[in-house]
Amino acid sequence: MPKRRDSERNHRTGESESKTHEEPKSETKKVKNLSEFAQTLQLAWNGLLVLKNSCFPTSMHILEGDLGVINGLLKDHSSGGKLTQLKIAQRLRLDQPKLDEVTRRIKQGSPNGYAVLLATQATQGGVGAEGTFPVVEPGLQRRLLRNLVSYLKQKQAAGVISLPVGGAKCRDSTGMLYAFPPCEFSQQYLQSALRTLGKLEEEHMVIVIVKDTA
Repeated sequence: MPKRRDSERNHRTGESESKTHEEPKSETKKVKNLSEFAQTLQLAWNGLLVLKNSCFPTSMHILEGDLGVINGLLKDHSSGGKLTQLKIAQRLRLDQPKLDEVTRRIKQGSPNGYAVLLATQATQGGVGAEGTFPVVEPGLQRRLLRNLVSYLKQKQAAGVISLPVGGAKCRDSTGMLYAFPPCEFSQQYLQSALRTLGKLEEEHMVIVIVKDTA
């Protein structure tokens, strides 16, 4: 009797070992970093974020919300195309009452009056589904997005842009863009990235665009 139990136990051990050897095959295309995670999302905007005399080539991929809000509010009214440059003119302190107000606006704008995007460093060359990267204006210094992230972290603030930029501001097509550095508020929108990657080491921002409600 004892002998048979031993052989059964050995057989079971052999089975579990063969299963563990097979598992890694399923992980052929593992996402290694946040830039690769962003590539799995829909590209919504490519362009330059501008702060003072610096510009930061940025790609934004949609995490949730309505693409129509992005297309409507990030429109260049002079050319009819998409804006290629967004200038941060204000800051919003990362205080709870201010964050609660942003959350309230998102809820008010749901389901199709808001969008949340993941902003990462745009790669040079062949950027964007819409052709080449915008030309940097004279007097602006091109810098990496991580410098903007560091600045906002240091100020404990989000960047704020009133939309649309230029053009007539009719009530139907106005809104706000908030650019959040990594913080507790922004992490709530990156749960799937956290589950995939375990930790978010790369510098990034979470962009919230909210349409004004009448």
